[in-house]
Amino acid sequence: MKKTAIIVAGGSGTRMGADLPKQFLRIEGKPVFLYSVDAFLQAYNDMRIILVMPSSYCDLAQSILQEFGYSSSIEIIAGGETRFQSVKNGLAKASGDALIFVHDAVRCLASPVLIQRCGAAASEKGSAIPVIPVRDSIRRKDEGSSRSVVVPREGLYIVQTPQVFLGSLILPAFEMPYDAGFTDEASVLEASGQQVNLVEGEEGNTKITFPEDLAFAAWKLSLRKQV
Repeated sequence: MKKTAIIVAGGSGTRMGADLPKQFLRIEGKPVFLYSVDAFLQAYNDMRIILVMPSSYCDLAQSILQEFGYSSSIEIIAGGETRFQSVKNGLAKASGDALIFVHDAVRCLASPVLIQRCGAAASEKGSAIPVIPVRDSIRRKDEGSSRSVVVPREGLYIVQTPQVFLGSLILPAFEMPYDAGFTDEASVLEASGQQVNLVEGEEGNTKITFPEDLAFAAWKLSLRKQV
């Protein structure tokens, strides 16, 4: 089966307090988004890569790929105003007979093993959403009051990427009109009437949002080099 990875890097990264969007910040001299690209290329030798970038940064992304010697077959397209639109732009380049991986570019610690696990599950069941269980205590605060209640954490999970789908399922789902309830690709698939299948994620598969996340990623990547 053909495999296509849509690596989404459409955010501005304002919470990082940096001049560049967070996907372009460097760890040991290498931009964050390239670590995500590497993971997919290592997971499968027949993986097609589509990078979704803010329109004003597509040229920069292209120059970085050339700087680091990546194949010219990696495609770069402009994202949209929402994640839904950015992913939809990427899906427009994919085909219904492919296994489609959608991944946050700034989850640069996702391992090839995780990517393969999600791919295998989606090939069998149609979709695969990596999750990890909620381990902390959770409370919900009532709006307009100081009261809060404990939310049982049993059965609660944190959702990660890559989210993987058969193209024949996810492409029709994204033909639906945008809804504010579409928080990720799995929610779009579910709204179309399809089942979402959960698989085991990785504790270290964190999303870079704040400066300390970048430091954590650099530390984790340095540990991998020592193995």
